[in-house]
Amino acid sequence: MYTVMINLIFVHLIMTRFIELETFYKHLPDEVLGKVKSEAGNFNIFKIEDIISPGNKQVNYSRRNFFKVSLITGHNKLHYADKCVEITESALVFTNPMIPYLWERISDQQVGYVCIFTEDFFNRFEHINEYPVFQLTDNAIIPLNAMEVLKYSTIFSRMYDELQGDYIYKYNLLRNLLMEVVHDAQKMQPAIWSLAPGSNASNRIAASFTELLERQFPIELSNQTIKVNSPSAFAERLNIHVNHLNKALKEVTGQTTSQLINDRLLQEAKILLKSTSWSIAEIAWTLGFEEPNHFSSFFKNKVKIPPNKFRQSKVD
Repeated sequence: MYTVMINLIFVHLIMTRFIELETFYKHLPDEVLGKVKSEAGNFNIFKIEDIISPGNKQVNYSRRNFFKVSLITGHNKLHYADKCVEITESALVFTNPMIPYLWERISDQQVGYVCIFTEDFFNRFEHINEYPVFQLTDNAIIPLNAMEVLKYSTIFSRMYDELQGDYIYKYNLLRNLLMEVVHDAQKMQPAIWSLAPGSNASNRIAASFTELLERQFPIELSNQTIKVNSPSAFAERLNIHVNHLNKALKEVTGQTTSQLINDRLLQEAKILLKSTSWSIAEIAWTLGFEEPNHFSSFFKNKVKIPPNKFRQSKVD
């Protein structure tokens, strides 16, 4: 009976599309791989002009099992989580394994660098996934001016050259260079609660709330449902009064507890609608809605179109 139940669950579950690191490598020309193949297997850097051509097919909207830091110059649209950001000139882009995305090239002329790595590349050194540029979609795409492009091109070029060298400690050096990019980017676009003039107590509450909220995402299985999805539930988990929570979040972020929860639910709803084939009822259940029509009303009120129409559209 137990085996039958497990098999039924396995058949029912549908994973979101997920691109492995090995799949990324399969699409690269042999001469590119031979030039910059990483011995560690979990860090690599490529020149964009070496890995794309006008005839190349673009990868679908999906998650990857690796982090990516890109220095892009060219006309592009990045569909990232629930947003679509148009890049007309140059930008730094940070993506992570938690959030699906699609890099849509508008122009054929593209230059820059793509640095890819897995979390274990930073084991014992840094918790790379805790940095806001890899957590907050608003911080993930940073437009650059000409001077900033030159600055970051120098760092990426050095990483590219060091990877091909035979310096015995080159991976330690590469970590340091990559972290220089991360820290510089965060100084250009710091996390919202780092900017707020609120008290330390409010900042701690906001950080704890965000951690508790984000811990429930991404939703990967159709039998997975979020448990904490109301202001009172968050306040109970954080052991504070709901009014105290709302006051702290309003002070730090400018938004209410309900607004922050609803914004995150909406973001995940858009991701699931675009990246899975789950039914509307399944998505509603995973997001904690008791009835599918409650979810549909919530979504339509926010996006102005029903979930099924959004799924069929090209709107992000």
